[in-house]
Amino acid sequence: MSDYVIPAWFEITSFVVLSVILIADLALIIKRPHVPTPKESGLWTAFYVGLALLFGFLLFLVSGPDAGSEFIAGFFTEKSLSVDNLFVFVLIMSQFRVPRLLQQRVLMIGIILALVFRGVFILLGAALISNLSWIFYIFGAFLLVTAAQQAFSGREDDEERESKLIGFLRRRIAISEDYDGMKVRTRIDGRKLFTPLLIVLVAIGITDVIFAIDSIPAIFGITTNPFIVFTANVLALMGLRQLYFLLGHLVDKLEYLKFGIAFILAFIGIKLVLHAFHENELPFINGGQNVPVPEIDTWTSLIVIVLAMTVAVVASLLKIRRERRYLPTSGFTSANDEDEVSGPASSDTQTEITESRRER
Repeated sequence: MSDYVIPAWFEITSFVVLSVILIADLALIIKRPHVPTPKESGLWTAFYVGLALLFGFLLFLVSGPDAGSEFIAGFFTEKSLSVDNLFVFVLIMSQFRVPRLLQQRVLMIGIILALVFRGVFILLGAALISNLSWIFYIFGAFLLVTAAQQAFSGREDDEERESKLIGFLRRRIAISEDYDGMKVRTRIDGRKLFTPLLIVLVAIGITDVIFAIDSIPAIFGITTNPFIVFTANVLALMGLRQLYFLLGHLVDKLEYLKFGIAFILAFIGIKLVLHAFHENELPFINGGQNVPVPEIDTWTSLIVIVLAMTVAVVASLLKIRRERRYLPTSGFTSANDEDEVSGPASSDTQTEITESRRER
């Protein structure tokens, strides 16, 4: 974890520019709701990735190579983990039968919630790190456990807990069968009911919390600078909506993706444990003295992260091609829904999400 100084003017300017882009993106969805074409989604995805690379280059010029490399490595780490987040979003949209015209707005709400939750976890993580050096042992062990869960169980425990909460809400809250635009409450035959949108937003909110718990320790394994941690998260999440419409039909077919993500989590977990040994202050480990172990530098981390995701994606695509499978757009509703803002919702949606994830 390197020492460098990021000027206050750069931090303020960055927050202003990113806020303007986020607000403009939100305004575009509100004023011109539509289903993005693959070309449009691809261009926007390229724009956000290019923006992140440009930001890393500017950080390189302003604060030096350590700051720039830590941001790029952190960005690719968060981008990799956000693909797993994207898979769950696809399942939620599919199983709750969210009309395509509403999906952009629902995704934007999910992204804003994710930014809020991650901002809170980043503040908590930074406070813990600054006061408790041994917290790296906890973060490292947590990521190693999460990596094993990702590789072998596919988060079924998290989804089972989420399913129980959704079932609890359905049993105790009157919910209509159909959507009513972006309304959470509607009136049917003089009776006020919640719409399925409430359940969708709760499901997405829970998903955001679960993934924030995983991703924040992971990026703290790359850098302990709160500004870099937050901006890497912002730029990784800002392009998630466009990536959903570009790759949403494909992401659940990438069978080896979960192993790539698990490898990255395990790698960063080991990196954190090694760093904890290097900064050790626990009296029952080496008498409270630093343990002379090798540390993994940022450039090595960046190379490993990029290679792991590349191998996982390429291997998955090769398997798809070898088996000659078609790629149905299972993550979306039918084309006839494109001009609709209401539609029926599934009755046991969350259970189906869990079952679908297990089949993965």
